[in-house]
Amino acid sequence: MTQHATLDADRWARFSLDQQVLMIGNEMNRATRLLGEADREGLRRGYERVLRLTDLTVRSGVRPALLRELLRWRDLAAGLYAADQADPEAHRATFRALLQLRPAAAKQIPFLLG
Repeated sequence: MTQHATLDADRWARFSLDQQVLMIGNEMNRATRLLGEADREGLRRGYERVLRLTDLTVRSGVRPALLRELLRWRDLAAGLYAADQADPEAHRATFRALLQLRPAAAKQIPFLLG
């Protein structure tokens, strides 16, 4: 069973949008640690968790303007997942874009991305 497999949309929707974005960011941060390793499958599983949590957020009924940005961001994350090789620069840019979606998450940029 994968992590978050039992997390359903109703339970996820109980978290605030800030919390949801921060939890997606947590998975991106975990994936950051796998970028330099030869564990491509571990990195792919990390991106799968990112995409799953993003999909739950999309289904939780975010306002249309944010929905559009979140879906654009999801395309970036899906590109990381589908890539043949890990791309630390693209990962970092995608992670930064996620954190910039919400003010509470943006406050974490100096700590997570320098």
